[in-house]
Amino acid sequence: MANRLARETSPYLLQHADNPVDWYPWGEEAFARARAEDKPILLSVGYSACHWCHVMEHESFEDPEIARVMNELFVNVKVDREERPDVDQIYMQAVQAMTGHGGWPMTVFLTPEGTPFYGGTYFPPRDRHGMPGFPRVLETVAEAYRSRRGEVQLSAQRLMEQLQQGERIRPGLQLLTAESLHRAFRGLEGEFDWSRGGVGRAPKFPQPMALEFLLRYWRRTGDGRALDMVRLTLTRMARGGIYDQLGGGFHRYSVDAEWLVPHFEKMLYDNAQLSGLYLRAWLATGEAEYRRVAEETLDYVRREMTHPDGGFYSTQDADSEGEEGKFFLWSAEEIRAVLGRGVEADVALRYWGVEAGPNFEGRNILHVPGEPGEVAASFGMGEEDLLAALARARVALHQARERRVHPGRDDKILAGWNGMMLRAFAEAARILERPDYERAAVRNAEFLLSALRADGRLLRSWKDGQAKLLGYLEDYAMLADGLLALYEATFESRWLEEARRLGDEMLRLFWDPEVSGFFDTGTDHEALIVRPRNLFDSAVPSGTSVAADVLFRLALLTGEASYERPAVEALRPLAELMARYPSGFGRFLSALDFHLGPVAEVALVWPLGADRTRLKPLLREVFGRYLPNRVTAGAPADGALDLPLLAGKTALDGRPTAYLCERYACQAPTTDPAELGRQLDAHQAGG
Repeated sequence: MANRLARETSPYLLQHADNPVDWYPWGEEAFARARAEDKPILLSVGYSACHWCHVMEHESFEDPEIARVMNELFVNVKVDREERPDVDQIYMQAVQAMTGHGGWPMTVFLTPEGTPFYGGTYFPPRDRHGMPGFPRVLETVAEAYRSRRGEVQLSAQRLMEQLQQGERIRPGLQLLTAESLHRAFRGLEGEFDWSRGGVGRAPKFPQPMALEFLLRYWRRTGDGRALDMVRLTLTRMARGGIYDQLGGGFHRYSVDAEWLVPHFEKMLYDNAQLSGLYLRAWLATGEAEYRRVAEETLDYVRREMTHPDGGFYSTQDADSEGEEGKFFLWSAEEIRAVLGRGVEADVALRYWGVEAGPNFEGRNILHVPGEPGEVAASFGMGEEDLLAALARARVALHQARERRVHPGRDDKILAGWNGMMLRAFAEAARILERPDYERAAVRNAEFLLSALRADGRLLRSWKDGQAKLLGYLEDYAMLADGLLALYEATFESRWLEEARRLGDEMLRLFWDPEVSGFFDTGTDHEALIVRPRNLFDSAVPSGTSVAADVLFRLALLTGEASYERPAVEALRPLAELMARYPSGFGRFLSALDFHLGPVAEVALVWPLGADRTRLKPLLREVFGRYLPNRVTAGAPADGALDLPLLAGKTALDGRPTAYLCERYACQAPTTDPAELGRQLDAHQAGG
């Protein structure tokens, strides 16, 4: 018989609906039973693309005897961390405090009031490798709760004191200066892997926010080392197994330092951030490989991760047919069976490293171990001919791979993650002049603003026609971020108006003037043991860092200083932490870089009813160069859009006209794209 999770929409929770465990979803029903029966709660948190979550389910939650012990001794609650980042954050902090590390699946034991007193991550079904078996953990924890209640309560009290520290961050008085940026750069430089790219050792994560900051730092200072760090990392990632060489898109992380062997799940948030980063790196460097990777990643999302109504799905699993990575692996024989026995197959085998022999469990993760020019020379062909042959091989191999059993997909649609992907498509639409990307962005925005909103309140999650859970700070901030990018891609005022509406609601629901900071849950959210306040950028940016970034840009676009003040107050207490621990504050550092400026404020106006294609030469100057600190507004020159940046702007001689401003002080308007380019370059050099 199915348990209570059968009534949920989360694919992760539904995966556990047939477990013999008497699972509850998070909610008052479970806590009421725990209080009535004086039983501790066993909280299990994971997500559908998590390999070890599947392992623990198969080993323990599907085992009738282990399930019997769980049901007898505990009230069991299962949570999808992607739906409930608030619950995940609170109890992950507790597990990290108890054990010194965290991860998923996460297993936490709570009092009936929800206070944690013991926890860990994955537990095996039997004692092994120094790890206690899950049944022994269950018996030991239950016995402690029954007979050593005082110790349990003391442990819970100590953990609560630690969890409440996050609420005690007080407003900062320090000035926000570029010194924080300089110290952060030196910190990242000291942790950088100069032989293989990336920060730190294995396992190695992409860290797109830190790389984005480095790219900005190069633009600000001209320090070539920052750009070298970005280029080395992006090139090695694009040629590693962490990148899907056939289908596009990035896997979650590399288990080694070489970017070769990935953890094979693909997450929407990684691909949203990385596609945008590669696109901006292409603008900065002109490297065609970066543009190709950005487009392939966006095309992967359109092809495999998009709902017919326009929303973007959350994740793809690492496993297929019960094996991790099976969908993505190849043997030399399989490649020859598709490509034949000719030169094209030989080229593919050498280029993607298969010729050297298996590199993962007897098969091959495709990667690019050599330089394309060297591979071309070894076959006596030019590099262009090599790339053309590889393009044909990629299509043929991808078509063959499509006939395999695909990994599972978590098809819930999350507002915040969709906002990140919306921004990537909107930026790519404008930069690459891709109408198909613009259509994808517009459909996504329309879907989110209709399907994930109820009575004006943004909701977190949507699946199968049902939207649920009040949106968090990150949902509001990331969707507003995407809508601002869509406004710049289309100059349709409705997107700016929606972004501003979200910004206003964000301040009303999440800003707390007493602490001069944001909380992650709204004032209308259910009461938890603490009100969560995540102040670190991890795999997903902190809601606070994105909120600050959005508010800075809204302030410039609308002329409302009331948006800038909370953004500054949110950053000030964190200035020292940003400088000291830059890998955990990448988006914060980018927001600070924007705040410190200078910011290029570009106004574009054109005659009412004019052919919009006449704007293209000016748009290419604005969007065809790497200008991270820029806001752009555009409208017909009839005063219809009430923005200070557009006020009083006219179209010279009836032609599209550009005004470059800073704090609303504008240079001479121009209709000449070359002159606009000179103004933009001079402005950037002056910064």
